[in-house]
Amino acid sequence: MSGGLGFPGSSDASGGGERSGPVRTDVRAAELRPQDDGRGATLPRRDTDRFSMLGVTWDDPSARVSAKVEARTRAVGSGTWSRWLVLDGDSGQGESAAERGGTEPAWVGPSDGVEVRVTSGGNTSARLPAGLSLAMIDTDSGSGSGGDSGSDGGKDLAMAPAGFAADDPVVPPPGGPSDAPASTDGPGTVPTDGTDPSTPPAPDGTPNGTPSDDPSITPPPSSEPPVTTEPSTPPASTPTPTPTVSIPTAPPSTAPRPLITSRAGWGADESISPEEPGYLADGRIKAVTVHHTAESNTYTCAQAPAVVRGVYAYHVKELGWKDIGYNFLVDKCGTVYEGRKGGVDRPVQGAHAYGFNSETTGISVLGTYTDAAPSQAAMVSVARIAAWKLGQYGVDPAGTATLTAGDSGRAYSGKTWAKGARISFPAIHGHRDGYNTQCPGDAFYGKLATIRSWAAGPAAGPAVTSVTGAGLAGTTYYTKAAVTLNWSTTTPSALITKNELLVDGKVAASVSGATTSAKVTLAAGTHKVAVRAVHQSGRTATSATATVVAETTAPAFTTKPALALRAGLVNTTAVPLTLNWKASDSAALKEVRLTAPVAKTYGPTTTSAAHTAKSGAATTWSMTAYDQAGNTAAASVAGTPVIVQESSAARTGSWTTKSSTSYLGGKSLTGSAKNASLSWTFTGRSVAWVVSRASTSGQAYVYLDGTKVATVDLKSATTKYRDAIFTKTWTSSAKHTIKIVVVGTGGRPTITTDGIVYLK
Repeated sequence: MSGGLGFPGSSDASGGGERSGPVRTDVRAAELRPQDDGRGATLPRRDTDRFSMLGVTWDDPSARVSAKVEARTRAVGSGTWSRWLVLDGDSGQGESAAERGGTEPAWVGPSDGVEVRVTSGGNTSARLPAGLSLAMIDTDSGSGSGGDSGSDGGKDLAMAPAGFAADDPVVPPPGGPSDAPASTDGPGTVPTDGTDPSTPPAPDGTPNGTPSDDPSITPPPSSEPPVTTEPSTPPASTPTPTPTVSIPTAPPSTAPRPLITSRAGWGADESISPEEPGYLADGRIKAVTVHHTAESNTYTCAQAPAVVRGVYAYHVKELGWKDIGYNFLVDKCGTVYEGRKGGVDRPVQGAHAYGFNSETTGISVLGTYTDAAPSQAAMVSVARIAAWKLGQYGVDPAGTATLTAGDSGRAYSGKTWAKGARISFPAIHGHRDGYNTQCPGDAFYGKLATIRSWAAGPAAGPAVTSVTGAGLAGTTYYTKAAVTLNWSTTTPSALITKNELLVDGKVAASVSGATTSAKVTLAAGTHKVAVRAVHQSGRTATSATATVVAETTAPAFTTKPALALRAGLVNTTAVPLTLNWKASDSAALKEVRLTAPVAKTYGPTTTSAAHTAKSGAATTWSMTAYDQAGNTAAASVAGTPVIVQESSAARTGSWTTKSSTSYLGGKSLTGSAKNASLSWTFTGRSVAWVVSRASTSGQAYVYLDGTKVATVDLKSATTKYRDAIFTKTWTSSAKHTIKIVVVGTGGRPTITTDGIVYLK
């Protein structure tokens, strides 16, 4: 049959925005030279026309090759030869019409040289199958063999992955759902000219579906990236041809449909696969088989459509399959591509899981994932496609499926079965579970449990990470009223339909699955807040609760700020003093801030701090107490340190004046006679006696208001000047007298004083 067929629900006939036509893919072959009595074969290093993908094929499609198949290529432009790339030796997956056997194809990027070797190894005498040949695939042959001719010349094109453009599919164009015929003639009408209405005319005027034999006339490659769209029906003016197969219905799914790049979107040349698609015998998908394409991971996201075209051409042109084997393909950026035609929303039978094609759908990620797992974007797309397809038939992605073996087989684990055996598989399983292959690679296989969890739900690991607009004390948050709850989940947001903010178990706000915060205003009192993640399956998971207290009561200074002189070095610009206070809160005190004359912040249990102040200058010390909710209270105290020189004292006994720049005011009084005294009278609430000290200094008695209060020893191992050695503070300002009396200590009777400082 000639020409392509359109099928309801297929995205082959998608409307505007996609490529204007198919991209021709050229496949060239070169025979391998047998050696070692048929146990090996080579293709010596040689120059070639430009190609980007390769594979090794052989005559008998049923033959299996256990030999090591390796190839290396020369990059266009740089001329650099790649390392040896090992090709997966068996792509036979039960396509009944297969004409040849072959390895999996491998993307190598724009290349113009190649070398191949096939070795059975020394431990086997098995001969290789006949007709070994290298297939070289140029995925953009419209640009001309071996040259750029307007193509990207091997350079990466900037293209965002369409499959991650949004969480929801594009709305189908007006005229009904994707599986409803747009043609007024209905879904069973054949155009009178026999052409495929979805295929644009060839540039050389040949009929659609019949490529020109003139190699000089080729359609130009599209410079536009593939566009991801929803399937749509052809315009009413171009009726859909009648398929001769029975087309099953497209049941709704319990999971949302992800974005899918149609075959037209990735440039499928429908003329090379004109056969009608086949569908699963009982019209039901029971499981998903996950693959990797076992090729290089070096492709760019812009090159991914070309990789898909290469796989398609290899399967069809080289192996003789009716179409690409996989139902869906996913690139490392997460873009999903429609594979085998027949309708992405229908149970199309692929050729990807030998013996189990009739009950499964196949998803393949472009690349090799033996040592490293695919990107999260790719795995999310696999999970979304799997959930959608299984959801059409009521299959739990985290469950199991019992499949009937279409032939005897062996799994990679060594498990074997006979034809007709009933075998249990995970609903989402790896190719190796039903076939003796490493596919989908060790690293990817190890992530299948994660993909099942993502596909099935509920969301894993929802957790409140913080509450902004509130203070945290211990495990409790405090706010006046409004807060923003922040959270996270380990399940990617693309699989979460919405997140709900719960207050005391009730929904207070609902946001998209990609949003990880929400605001809420709380009434006064204690509340339990949490986030509930709603998975695309409808299953929910709720985080542990966080306690938030809403309150508006301000903290209080139970002890108002107060100043007191303290011991230490005295200067006219820096008199040592202590600022004291005490604050409390009915809920949770956060901190106390000093805002003037300097800025300092103190914890809730701190009640004093050492400072200095300028002598003779009135200073106001302003403080604000904050609780965890943000409520505040303010208080302040003012004080003026005053230095009184020794010369102002009333004297008894003998005193000598000394001069030095080290003394306050440049002078001091020294006395050694027993009972010699100095007295100062002042009005204030704190006083400090200032002295000079040395190792020979003596002692003095201190009297306050006529009462002896202390005996002070001025002796010091190091010499000190202007040292406030004795202080006294009262609760309020009053008139006081301080008197200093020389003790006359034996061997060191002398004391030297600089005067006093008092605080008024």
